[in-house]
Amino acid sequence: MTLSATKSPLTIKLCAPRGFCAGVDRAIQIVELAIERFGPPVYVRHEIVHNKYVVEELRRKGAVFVEELDEIPVTEKPVVFSAHGVPKSVPAAASARDMFFLDATCPLVSKVHREAEIHFRRNRHIILIGHAGHPEVIGTMGQLPVGAVTLVETEADAETVTPPEGKELAWITQTTLSVEDTRAVVAVLTRRFPGIHAPHKDDICYATTNRQEAVSQIAPDVEAMIVVGAPNSSNSQRLREVAERAGCAHAVLIQRADEINWERLAGIRTVGITAGASAPEVLVEEVIDAFAERFDITVETVRTADETIAFNLPRELRQPAAE
Repeated sequence: MTLSATKSPLTIKLCAPRGFCAGVDRAIQIVELAIERFGPPVYVRHEIVHNKYVVEELRRKGAVFVEELDEIPVTEKPVVFSAHGVPKSVPAAASARDMFFLDATCPLVSKVHREAEIHFRRNRHIILIGHAGHPEVIGTMGQLPVGAVTLVETEADAETVTPPEGKELAWITQTTLSVEDTRAVVAVLTRRFPGIHAPHKDDICYATTNRQEAVSQIAPDVEAMIVVGAPNSSNSQRLREVAERAGCAHAVLIQRADEINWERLAGIRTVGITAGASAPEVLVEEVIDAFAERFDITVETVRTADETIAFNLPRELRQPAAE
């Protein structure tokens, strides 16, 4: 196809922060360094992060992805647990098989796990705000005995939840939720259960909050918002919802540039672009390049926060990383 020599002008407002967070970056490093140090294959239980491009790149380097430990043959090679966290039964099963495992759980998810354990030791029933079936929720609920945690997804759930009588209550959350939606659910819980214990510090992680804030500032000023991320990525889905709620008429979640509906974007003059916390910057650049082929683009970065957080690698991998 021959594009017109005269392209329509388009202003791209690029959200910052966007893309990889410290927990995702750490998890990917763990897999890459494990392959480098121990050689392929390195087994990974579940997608290390929710992004097809990242998973395929790691697979190309020698990672083998499985859903359950029983898919892994007898091996001395490392087994990596994903950034979303796992139930306690998973490392217990790995230990029973004498597996060498590396835990890539995001430290901010581990913080929620510790909170849940503290509440449980204090004989509190825990209400977890999150999405049923999400790996992080499964992992958090799996830190404690069955029945110790009740999952609440929506305001309607919070209005009808019936925790055990005679117990103190505490609430915790999945780290990748919509800040606004979670605030509404918490408001219902605190109205119904005035004595409920809150986290000492918000469970929704800094990266989720920062990315949503950037989108909420840009979305009212653009005709379309492109969120680069995977459909099974909770934080990416929330970014699309935040854009819609902030007033953007056309907010879409795409995995790659080839998913852009150009007919729908015909005639636009402004577009916002962001990326979920598990989407690499190379995919954002791919989307910008696709717009540059069709429009005369001007890129404006709109920065709403600076992120300097970094997390330590597992002890088994620190020395190779330093070398």
